[in-house]
Amino acid sequence: MVLPAVSLPRRRWLIGLGALAWGGRGAALPARALAFPHDHGSHPQLRTEWWYLTGQARTGPAPGRLWGFQITFFRSRVDAAQGLRSAFAARQLIFAHAALTDVQGGRQLHDQRIARAGFGIAEALEGDTHIRLRDWSLVRQPSSTPGSSRYEIRAQAGGFALELDCTSTQPVLLQGDAGLSRKGPDASQASYYYSQPQLAVTGAVTVQGQRMAVTDAPAPDNRAWLDHEYSQALLHPDAVGWDWIGMNLHDGSALTAFQLRLANGGALWAGGSWRRAGASDARAFEPQAVRFTPLRHWRSASSGARYPVQWRVDTPVGSFTVQALLDAQELDSRGSTGTIYWEGLSELQDGAGRALGRGYLEMTGYAQRLRLG
Repeated sequence: MVLPAVSLPRRRWLIGLGALAWGGRGAALPARALAFPHDHGSHPQLRTEWWYLTGQARTGPAPGRLWGFQITFFRSRVDAAQGLRSAFAARQLIFAHAALTDVQGGRQLHDQRIARAGFGIAEALEGDTHIRLRDWSLVRQPSSTPGSSRYEIRAQAGGFALELDCTSTQPVLLQGDAGLSRKGPDASQASYYYSQPQLAVTGAVTVQGQRMAVTDAPAPDNRAWLDHEYSQALLHPDAVGWDWIGMNLHDGSALTAFQLRLANGGALWAGGSWRRAGASDARAFEPQAVRFTPLRHWRSASSGARYPVQWRVDTPVGSFTVQALLDAQELDSRGSTGTIYWEGLSELQDGAGRALGRGYLEMTGYAQRLRLG
């Protein structure tokens, strides 16, 4: 674990992270057209925001070693500090998580960061994706095709490092209603949300000082997914957590599905989207049309939490099985965002068990209810 770069009382920075876990009733976000590259950047007027990049890559001689990787940067606006005059006031907090899953070795490495924005330590710039937290960064560069992107990940973490470039192969995917995504029964529970699936991955990963280049493997292997989401108020107070998948299919299609979960395991709200290969627009799912059914569980020896590591996910475009490629992909982020959750590389299968694609499964609220301190 990396200690915070700024000494803040635990409750203080949890309050700064407030909208990441809870959003009370308030004004609904207005529907608006997302404009790029500006909306790739930070939106400091809103309470919470994250850039979430997950993927898979192969290194070494054929068939190669399969790795899952994740890096997430969170920006949290501290409303109570906005009127303070001191240059040291923590008006914006920046958090980051990074993880590397060694599928063959059956292990996951994880690290985290936290700092207040400013003083050359942490920043999330407006106008385009440019986030930095000490020696971790995520920067978007325009690629050769107009409107496309290359995301540069640089992170020197404890026991591993990510040095990866993730380049667009498809247009931006607007989630929900043209980028306005409902997250609950109240109109105020919504976010601006877009994805960039099917990103092509190049670069290298380093583990315990050994640098391994990403091989020139077939397209289904070296693929990543980016979610960028920002909001003023996100979750209904009855929600204890969520389950989410973002899947890159081998044929170039992209599947998103999520549910906000009640304490009894039922769904308070659900959603998602489907974009077939070659299409420019996605099909948004109605909440009642998405259903998550757990099929197999794994219990963490560390937290005691019991996670569904195999799911049946029913959607308007078909029923799928989501299978974790490694059960032990729980992340303990109590040193930054204060939560324990499961997030890891998984396979998407059809009803006959045939592999259709891979991506990430995220599950929160199993070790503890997502709440403020």
